[in-house]
Amino acid sequence: MNWRLGVVGAPIDHSLSPTLHEAGLSMAGLRGSSSRVHLETFDAAKLRALMGERFDALSVTMPLKEVAAAYCDDLDEIATLTGVVNSLLFRDGALLGANTDGLGFVAALRGEFGVAPKDTNVVVLGAGGAARGIIDALVHEGVRTVVVRARNAERVRVLRERYPVIVVEEAGDHPVELVVNTVPEAGRHDDAPLVDGIHKDTIAVDITYAPALSNWRAAYDAAGCRTQNGLAMLAYQAALQMNWWFDAQLDGADLLKVIS
Repeated sequence: MNWRLGVVGAPIDHSLSPTLHEAGLSMAGLRGSSSRVHLETFDAAKLRALMGERFDALSVTMPLKEVAAAYCDDLDEIATLTGVVNSLLFRDGALLGANTDGLGFVAALRGEFGVAPKDTNVVVLGAGGAARGIIDALVHEGVRTVVVRARNAERVRVLRERYPVIVVEEAGDHPVELVVNTVPEAGRHDDAPLVDGIHKDTIAVDITYAPALSNWRAAYDAAGCRTQNGLAMLAYQAALQMNWWFDAQLDGADLLKVIS
């Protein structure tokens, strides 16, 4: 089989997913190629036509992670719970959707920092599609508390109803072990204050990777935190994604070397 892979979203020119896809194909001993498709939310219905006719599998990025779920014939457990997909597979005439964002995020924490999020206090900035997958994975890993800071109060309310560990604000003087910024670069304020409770062992992750060192990440670097951009999450979730597509055993650490 010659796999036809791609990544879909907007903006898309910066995406490293095709590089990861083609590296994964090579590592798995498979043939194929990957390309980028610019697709806005208002054209999301075209996903059905793209799948099968032009692509066998697609990575899905912003702003399509939520709307793409509605076009799937079947969703995996995480995508069903969160209403968000980052991976599409066309199989036997059906469009299947999955979400590997959260599991990839947690795998990157373990693989690159050697830590697990169990019993930690977490602050997540943003409540969009990526945030929902990450929060779900963190909750299932057994975090102590999650504070979600987002402009969309309704999204935060829904998340609080779904996950009892989500609290309105930081619990007293508890230290914060993990801060995750899921807000798109264009929607940020450079003068935003640092999260209260951070310390030298706090891990601050910016899930964007263009630029490699955002102003937000640089501020946490300067505060003495351990920081990371989104390349690790991208690579580790891509490994999980392609293992689903190919029935393979790819490793996120190996894929990260390709784009680092």
